Amino acid sequence: MKTLADLLAEGVAGRRVLVRADLNVPLDGSVITDDGRVRASLPTLRQLTEAGARVLVAAHLGRPKGEPDPKFSLAPVAARLGELLGAEVALAADVTGPSAKSTVDGLTDGRVALLENVRFEARETSKDETERAAFAAELAALLGADGAYVSDGFGVVHRKQASVYDVAKLLPHYAGGLVLAEVEVLRKLTTDTARPYVVVLGGSKVSDKLGVISNLLAKVDRLLIGGGMAYTFLKAQGHEVGESLLQEDQLDTVRGFLKEAAERGVELVLPVDVATAERFPDFGADSQPAPVVVPVDGIPAGRMGLDIGPDTERLFADKLADAQTVFWNGPMGVFEVAEYASGTRSVAKALVGSSAFTVVGGGDSAAAVRLLGLPEDGFSHISTGGGASLEFLEGKELPGVSVLED
Repeated sequence: MKTLADLLAEGVAGRRVLVRADLNVPLDGSVITDDGRVRASLPTLRQLTEAGARVLVAAHLGRPKGEPDPKFSLAPVAARLGELLGAEVALAADVTGPSAKSTVDGLTDGRVALLENVRFEARETSKDETERAAFAAELAALLGADGAYVSDGFGVVHRKQASVYDVAKLLPHYAGGLVLAEVEVLRKLTTDTARPYVVVLGGSKVSDKLGVISNLLAKVDRLLIGGGMAYTFLKAQGHEVGESLLQEDQLDTVRGFLKEAAERGVELVLPVDVATAERFPDFGADSQPAPVVVPVDGIPAGRMGLDIGPDTERLFADKLADAQTVFWNGPMGVFEVAEYASGTRSVAKALVGSSAFTVVGGGDSAAAVRLLGLPEDGFSHISTGGGASLEFLEGKELPGVSVLED
């Protein structure tokens, strides 16, 4: 696999370089609420611009339906990227059309431009390889004869999409620093892992993590389960869960996980108490439903669990205390609301205080670290790609990585 260092050694001054970045940031209207992914893209962009490249960035935002939608425009991202780079970042009004062509033609050495949301183009995510290839050819044509492609958006490498996979087959291709760092870290979680190896999983649905649980049961020493997905496990053990999030169609699968963990000697740790409320919080409200902590065998009908309780916080901290490797993906509760953020904060603080190799698996977990004001350098690594991280740990091939190995 060729890397950014290889491309820089070849020389990029005056050349057009397409960088696929992951700039899929959360927005409140047109305001970026967490610019972590934008900041993560800076090292690769700076190395290229400092070497005199003419950098064209491709990225997506949200889930537009294959056509332009103003609410998913990358305009706020272009503005923030320009602030961080200290130079204006031009934004094309389309993806490969007249505006994109004129924007690229206007690039000078050491400057950066951004294409509009690549998912405004339906062929980007098409299942038809011919359609994707045609769109990829249009992207490649923007660069000219000596163009190059750098994959630096780890959050999308698990997708076989035109700007991630197909364009790499048409151009000299290189792994950016972010992708290299992510893959190196995740390989530490799958080969020669220091033990005890503990995985903490949260988030809303068990179904989102079936593959990773199945694969990790053969690899970990302990598996700690919190968040909304914990209630399906608790129900599988025979507990009543009131109005808590429950996936009844996954109960048999979860019972199988409990049985397999016991057979393999994996310690599968579930909450012993939870913070409950009568209704789900309204994120925009001035007041929130008051939490009432109850043991997991005493969740009342009509109440829902929204966070792990203080006894579980202490239990999880104890189970993390001797860990040498920890992977955490998914919040323990509704961390966006202060009344139900304690469990997520306690897990994060336990990792910050640990001497283990600690990896935060992107997504809501990474957002929670920043929202709760915890030091990012307190973790060994914070991934930029939750879905990609989980698929890697499931043992799946990541198309956007495998295509770079040709």
